[in-house]
Amino acid sequence: MFVDRAKIIIKSGRGGNGAVTFRRELFVPEGGPDGGDGGKGGDVVFVADHNMHTLMDFKYKHRYEAQNGTDGMKKKRYGKKGEDLVIKVPPGTVIIDHNSGFVMKDLVNPGDSFVAAKGGKGGKGNVHFKNSVRQAPNFAEAGGEAKERVVILELKTIADVGLVGFPNVGKSTILSAATSAAPKIANYHFTTIDPNLGVVDMGYTSFIMADTAGILEGAHRGVGRGIRFLKHIERTSVLIHVVDVSGSEGRDPVDDFDKVNSELEKYSPKLLKKPQIIAANKIDIMTPGSDNLKKLTEHAENKGYKVFPISAYTNQGMKEILEEASKLVQEAEKDIQYDDIEYFDFEKEESDAEYKKINAYFEEKTGAYVLEGKQLTKIFNSTNLNDIGSLRYLYKYLEKNGVIDELKRLGIRDGDTLCIEDFEFEYFDD
Repeated sequence: MFVDRAKIIIKSGRGGNGAVTFRRELFVPEGGPDGGDGGKGGDVVFVADHNMHTLMDFKYKHRYEAQNGTDGMKKKRYGKKGEDLVIKVPPGTVIIDHNSGFVMKDLVNPGDSFVAAKGGKGGKGNVHFKNSVRQAPNFAEAGGEAKERVVILELKTIADVGLVGFPNVGKSTILSAATSAAPKIANYHFTTIDPNLGVVDMGYTSFIMADTAGILEGAHRGVGRGIRFLKHIERTSVLIHVVDVSGSEGRDPVDDFDKVNSELEKYSPKLLKKPQIIAANKIDIMTPGSDNLKKLTEHAENKGYKVFPISAYTNQGMKEILEEASKLVQEAEKDIQYDDIEYFDFEKEESDAEYKKINAYFEEKTGAYVLEGKQLTKIFNSTNLNDIGSLRYLYKYLEKNGVIDELKRLGIRDGDTLCIEDFEFEYFDD
């Protein structure tokens, strides 16, 4: 089974907490702080692996988590770093942030990699919080939070030549005749459900050919799984446009030719800029006296396309069209950049302007004043509520960031309830 799209949840590792320890050695009765830093949490890393060809591995497993960092230890020893989680995907996989819809990374070539979720930083041990006034800090910094996100994996088949055309025009037969691939072939529409790949060996060179499902009118809007397969065509350097000139189904080859190209253009104008050659297929069953081939040739050549009369079934004309395709592949420069794509802004995410912001408000339902904030949560989780020095550190942090003044502006008075996280405090202005 070919799987070209998957949705998974990834989560980096949480940073280890800093340690609160003190030297306890013989003849050193009042040793200072020696708590080490916590280890960094593991990253989630995607790597393009040439041994993978589908996204099948993600069909049954949807959650992936990196290892947490371990807590710091005494004697200033660092906690162990969490192991990175390496997720292997096929080359040609595009990774998209589910919430924003923005492209995070396009892993085109084998070996390409990137960090999709960074592990939390290790928290500082209490050795960092010693100063001339605070000689024995009984608190340390909590480790950084893990980062969790939902991502979409989309595989866009990487092939040199893509076969396009209406259903049942002979694309799979061409692939079978040109390569060692064995696609499902039958005389009815939509035999090809998933893309098929094959290697065309010319003796002096070779190239990869892809056969996709037939294109219908409205494919650019998703009709007949159109968008899924048009995405695969984006990767190709050269297009072989297969047209049935036999008229066996009562179709007009000129009309078919124009409609398919119209769908390509509507999906992306760049597709029509790719080198395109026309395979006028099924000449072996053309009705005697039919002018279908002549009309198609004149129409296509007027638009600048070369037409090759072929019969994939009898192999007639196959050598000529494959030689032309091979020549164009060697001349073409594979362009894998896309128009109108919005990329995920990692720098903006890292800066996180909201990180230091503290919201203070009065909750009428509970009659309490509430403080909320990402950095506040981290510092509060590092606070030893049984240690006056640690509580003073928290108060100074709130005071420095103007929170105390904001609470007074909101009307807080001695004896009022102040909530931080799940804890309630009685406020006194000292």
